[in-house]
Amino acid sequence: METVHIARSNSPIGWVRVASTRSGLAYVELPHSSGRGMRDWMERYLPEHRCVDELGPNALAIEQILEYLAGERTHFEIPLDLRGTPFQRAVWDVLLEIPYGDSCSYAEVARAIGKPNAQRAVGSANNANPVSLVVPCHRVIAADGSLGGYGGGQDLKARLLAMERATRPSCDRLL
Repeated sequence: METVHIARSNSPIGWVRVASTRSGLAYVELPHSSGRGMRDWMERYLPEHRCVDELGPNALAIEQILEYLAGERTHFEIPLDLRGTPFQRAVWDVLLEIPYGDSCSYAEVARAIGKPNAQRAVGSANNANPVSLVVPCHRVIAADGSLGGYGGGQDLKARLLAMERATRPSCDRLL
């Protein structure tokens, strides 16, 4: 039986709840969620588990999420326990390569994984991303520049993209 450590923290976007296993951060629940996503994820990937409310194993993840949301962190340095299909994992690996403050289209992600006609499947993989914010699915937008979907809602997606663009490192700032 695997232990899942769960902790909550208030943040600039509202309450965020995180879950980790001994391998790393496994789930991030954004504000205004029903909580069903985390339960469904545990039922699917950890059918035999016990939950423990505990900040300790989640402290670094929460600290880095809060730094990110304050515009003070551009890259996460925490172990992840990503569970999903091979296709989803391939998409999430590409998402981890999208630089802070940039975006790309669903079609570009599909091409990057060698499945150029899989834009909708990329959208589904984004929707299934268990650690949004950390694996930055909010950086994927439609080819026409519109936002597309986001589990935290389009308002939050727009807010995250705007925050990243406003705080991204720039060579101009170094000159």
